[in-house]
Amino acid sequence: MSEETMAIDLPDFGDLPEDRFLDRELSWLAFNQRVLELAEDPTLQLLERVNFMAIFASNLDEFFMVRVAGLKRRIATGLAVMASSGLSPQEVLSEISAEAHRLQERHAKLFNEILEPALREKKITLSRWDDLSQDEQSLFADYFENQVFPVLTPLAVDPAHPFPYISGLSLNMAVMLRNPDGKDQFARLKVPPLLPRFVRIPGTSSISAPRFVPLEEIIGQFLGHLFPGMTVLQHHTFRVTRNEDLEVDEDETENLLESLEKELLRRRFGPPVRLEVANNINPQVLELLVRELDIEDEDVYHLPAPLDLTGLFEISSLKRPELHFVPHTPVTNRYLQSADDESVSIFRVLREREVLMHHPYERFSTSTQAFLEQAAADPKVLAIKQTLYRTSGDSPIVDALINAAEAGKQVLALVEIKARFDEQANISWARKLEQAGVHVVYGIVGLKTHCKLSLVIRQEGSTLRRYCHIGTGNYNPKTARFYEDYGLLTARESVGQDLTRLFNQLSGYAPSESFKSLLVSPNGVREGLMSRIETEIEHHKAGRPAHIRFKINSLVDEKIIDGLYSASMAGVPIDVYVRGMCSLRPGVLGLSETIKVRSILGRYLEHSRAFAFANGGDPRYYIGSADMMHRNLDRRVEALVSLVQPDHMTEIESIFELAMAETSSSWHLDSAGIWTRHQFGTDGKPLTDVQDELMRRVAAKKSRK
Repeated sequence: MSEETMAIDLPDFGDLPEDRFLDRELSWLAFNQRVLELAEDPTLQLLERVNFMAIFASNLDEFFMVRVAGLKRRIATGLAVMASSGLSPQEVLSEISAEAHRLQERHAKLFNEILEPALREKKITLSRWDDLSQDEQSLFADYFENQVFPVLTPLAVDPAHPFPYISGLSLNMAVMLRNPDGKDQFARLKVPPLLPRFVRIPGTSSISAPRFVPLEEIIGQFLGHLFPGMTVLQHHTFRVTRNEDLEVDEDETENLLESLEKELLRRRFGPPVRLEVANNINPQVLELLVRELDIEDEDVYHLPAPLDLTGLFEISSLKRPELHFVPHTPVTNRYLQSADDESVSIFRVLREREVLMHHPYERFSTSTQAFLEQAAADPKVLAIKQTLYRTSGDSPIVDALINAAEAGKQVLALVEIKARFDEQANISWARKLEQAGVHVVYGIVGLKTHCKLSLVIRQEGSTLRRYCHIGTGNYNPKTARFYEDYGLLTARESVGQDLTRLFNQLSGYAPSESFKSLLVSPNGVREGLMSRIETEIEHHKAGRPAHIRFKINSLVDEKIIDGLYSASMAGVPIDVYVRGMCSLRPGVLGLSETIKVRSILGRYLEHSRAFAFANGGDPRYYIGSADMMHRNLDRRVEALVSLVQPDHMTEIESIFELAMAETSSSWHLDSAGIWTRHQFGTDGKPLTDVQDELMRRVAAKKSRK
């Protein structure tokens, strides 16, 4: 059952206002607006602004493919219900359409009127065909003939050729032609996605002054080569977004792997949910596209060329250091490095203390990755158990598991092959692991396995010792360079026992277990956090220290939000540090006066989840994989682990203090659902950049070892 249609039994907190929830879909769009505001920020380095332009476009693509597509499907099938915000499904769709149109127009205007001219000033030029010299046009004629023409496939539309299938997110050209008999005809041409989106002008390989031309501009000049004997009357670019979410009924299939592969093929043919067209498109061509794609007028987005600004990732990656952030140099965690900067035995370290890593400020390769590589190479290690939700294409984590299996160790990999948009890659890795002798399982039917867990069993004398890693982020060395995440390495016996029980549940038929150091969903994370919230209320009423702090990606679960409202009405101070969606209304008189909500976006994607409770002076801290969303709390296996070392608790507390401080740059959410950026102090000076400050602190901490 989907998170939108499932019945939510809210606890009885008395009479709470019906309009207490902000709409989750509109809140997501507000998050993407914050990304756009970074692209608009003139104080940021130019190529970083271009990068945020591409991120905005990519985010919006996924939003339409999944969120909008899902809402449309539920409306069409009659399964849609009133949103917790009080809006009807159709009202939500209308609000999304209005806001998405506004944001896309703002996005396109920013590129064409501000960022493209700014790039030109820095000698990074995106030229149009008419800007090129005759010599350059001749060079592109050769480029077209040799590199582009052979891979183009023109598709005519006539009685013998029905309107072709338009693949999702492909950039296309609608071409109007006239044949020798004077009859007008239509053809569709797909811009090849494997060729560079912006083509460097031949002979301008200079890093300091590169010049580019959009690929569709080049193709447009040579359409006559594709339609000999025809007259090209006009051509226009367009782009379709389709429903690309997956629907797999695990109860009705014996082989999840094969079923998912079939569903991935079906995904390509999902119904259209958005049509982007160049704003100079011929009305008759537009009418044809709308009719053949069976798309509503409100789902058509008229934008200035060039379309598909996700292609700006190519531009933003140019090696112009002066146009990028001043680099942060990640460090090895101070407890995982010896005095001579050589790596140490992680097992020896963990017998003495636990280690809390903070990526990407601290290196993934010398901590989490090194832990698994050392385990694979250590002859005393007997078994490794590992969850894999997303990983990289050349993953050293997968290589370590394969090496361990080939060395005769028992290796279990729980691969989540339903990780959205990584399904095909995960299927490939699952098969590669199986071929190497790794025991591969796919978790519990009906639940995604989203927790980030590693368990290593090592023979030490006459006993077996368990070493564990519990993280907030994926085992992906590439994303670990720009995703902000925590990871805990520990040999704590209670954690090892908990992970043993949990892996047995995931790989076998173990009954539901209780856990000592973990909160595990479904059920356990929400119940555990709600219990802690209620405890904070009791502490506050008794005059003892009480404070609740959440660091999360999304806060939309109604039960958790109502729990926080209840705590606020009792007077408990509450801080919410959220990257994305937030359905909670802070600062409402009599409901949420003690709640502050902040959002921080920057060079790194804030991804970690942390939870802190003052607990009457005996504080409790947790980190883990779970966001406060229905899917995480009800339909995923998630795990939060308690922190017990005082220095780890102090570190988490200091990060909350920094993020929530009035002297730190952040976005503030008000009771109306409006996010306002606070970037400068009353003296006009920039406020503290949280991520820069954390890098400074981590580097200083290493030097104090």
